[in-house]
Amino acid sequence: MALDKDKLDSLRIDRGAAAPQRRRVLPMALAALVVLSSMLLTGLWWARSSQAPLIQVAVAQSPAGAAGQDAVLNASGYVVARRMATVSAKVTGKIAEVFVEEGMSVAAGQILARLDDATAKAAYALADSQLTAAKESLAEIEVRRDEARRTLDRTRPLREKRLVSESQLDTAEADFKAQQARLAAAESEVEVAQRTRNLRQQDLDDLKVRAPFAGVVVSKDAQPGEMVSPLSAGGFTRTGICTLVDMASREVEVDVNEAYINRVHPGQRTEAVLDAYPDWVIPSSVINIVPTADRQRATVKVRIGFDQLDPRILPEMGIKVRFLEQDASSPLAAADNAKAFIPAAAILKSNGAAYVWLVKDNALTRQAIKIGTERSGTVAVLAGVAPGEQVALGALDQFKEGQKVRVKP
Repeated sequence: MALDKDKLDSLRIDRGAAAPQRRRVLPMALAALVVLSSMLLTGLWWARSSQAPLIQVAVAQSPAGAAGQDAVLNASGYVVARRMATVSAKVTGKIAEVFVEEGMSVAAGQILARLDDATAKAAYALADSQLTAAKESLAEIEVRRDEARRTLDRTRPLREKRLVSESQLDTAEADFKAQQARLAAAESEVEVAQRTRNLRQQDLDDLKVRAPFAGVVVSKDAQPGEMVSPLSAGGFTRTGICTLVDMASREVEVDVNEAYINRVHPGQRTEAVLDAYPDWVIPSSVINIVPTADRQRATVKVRIGFDQLDPRILPEMGIKVRFLEQDASSPLAAADNAKAFIPAAAILKSNGAAYVWLVKDNALTRQAIKIGTERSGTVAVLAGVAPGEQVALGALDQFKEGQKVRVKP
């Protein structure tokens, strides 16, 4: 069978016509790739430029904390309360009610809990009845004594007139004296009954556990239905209702190596920093040095008082204390008008004026300040910065007003 050459030629692909088409598609793809890359780079640049820079800050110190910056000794200890008590009942009994919870403030004499008083009430009622009976008996004897007195008063004139015998007068006198003696005994019985009732009343009052002083409840140790006793009875008997702390008696106790105790003296200025608030410098001073040493640890206990108490200071918190050098000739110590102290690196000077960048709500604010004496990289600020405010460090001349920043932890 012969092949049709014309038909075979019609099925042949024309390579020359497809080449121009490929040449047109390739530039378009390259152009699209360039545009996409440009958009991606622009987005990355925009994201980086809009991200807030990470900066370092310093906290302005109070004059009390910065005066006498040189520390002669560092020590660590704990916040303690001088008045702290586990409150218990005076008698053994079953707890009926507990009126306190942890964190509650109580006044001196306030009722913290009440024990079961059924037996004590019955004993008081019996004592009260005995007192009533003794008073009634006393009233009866008083009547008989008055009658004996009147009989004696009538018998004496009759005896003088010899109208009655001597024995009748003696009988009247003896009866009067007997009634007087009975009256004295009855009065004593009334007094005994009164004291017995007072004792039973005291027993009732002892079943009410009261706060020995004003403070804050830090631990609730018993529940209604449990037994409580002032003595350790073992088993399930509680020895306390709650633990009460006088928050006004908070202070610091630190152990100082006895080799350095000569650097500490009463009234010495100190700086205390709680482990929970490392950026908060608390002005304080030495109360006294406990006059005894720990033989095994070779330390001496030192008591330190806060200049001003704060609710953030809690008993048993860890704390570090810097004992400051009290040098009256120190330039910083003499800066009595200083409002705060900041690092010299935080100050930007321009045209004879001094500025700092304050960090508030993660934004920068330029603040003009008046500076005083500088020593060891610390500058006294006379106006413009308050203690506790954050000042920026770093490239100060590159910051802008209102610029958003992130603070390094």
